[in-house]
Amino acid sequence: MVSALTRAGWHVRGTQRSVGPAIASADILTGLELGPSTDWQAALNGVRAVVHLAARAHRSKNTQQREKDLYFSINVGGTMQLARSAALAGVHEFIFLSSVAVNGSTTDGREPFCEQDCIAPNTIYGTTKAAAEQGLSDLATNGRMSITAIRAPMIFGAGAIGNFARLLSAVRAGVPLPFGLVKNRRAFLGIDNLTSFVQHRLDMSNSSQFEVFLLADNEQVSTPEFIRLLARATARPARLLRVPLPLLQVPMNHLGLSEALIGSLEMDVRKASAAGWHCPLTLAEGLSRAVAA
Repeated sequence: MVSALTRAGWHVRGTQRSVGPAIASADILTGLELGPSTDWQAALNGVRAVVHLAARAHRSKNTQQREKDLYFSINVGGTMQLARSAALAGVHEFIFLSSVAVNGSTTDGREPFCEQDCIAPNTIYGTTKAAAEQGLSDLATNGRMSITAIRAPMIFGAGAIGNFARLLSAVRAGVPLPFGLVKNRRAFLGIDNLTSFVQHRLDMSNSSQFEVFLLADNEQVSTPEFIRLLARATARPARLLRVPLPLLQVPMNHLGLSEALIGSLEMDVRKASAAGWHCPLTLAEGLSRAVAA
């Protein structure tokens, strides 16, 4: 995000908890925890827009349940402290990276998720993102700061962790994957398309309001199709085993990966297109960039 915004002409100030790898073309302020009592005054001095990407994520459902208070402290309390501080500092635009987990975890047996759906998170992570959205909506009602929430599916790119990293490692290693008979449809979001949409929102003259956008790449494909595209990007063969779904369901349920790899998760992204934005990269192009980087 820093690289993309810098190329677009923005002067970027980044914040992080501790000293880490240097980020080119950005001022970095360290020692700032994302929490309900963080003092953001110095970091927000002179800032026109905030792009809030940080959250506690990528833990199992069981871990999320054990860390429920921590999730709420960081993802809700931390987000609201930053947003209220930004509003007091005169920030014009606040962009919040939310999650399609606010809508739910699967579209099996239903239409694709859209912005008008009733929220139905079924994880602590999704619940905290929904609570943060509600808090931001309330803040925008009586303020002058425009707030955008982006509900994203799995984001992939160079250095991505989670299921993308696991699939990439397996494909590169030539590990046979048991998804040859899976016939689902899933949404994905390449990092370049995400940064493009953020730039688009920052370039718009948005009114003082709260808006939600579901954002994904144009192509929504099955798990085996995604693996084939990933294999093509890595110049490796896609080794897909045709394992019957009833046999596959048991170990996937045990690992907590059934919904993520077997179930469908489709998203209606027409609102983002209607706002004048279009995906600059196809799914295949995004995967090629992620792998090459």
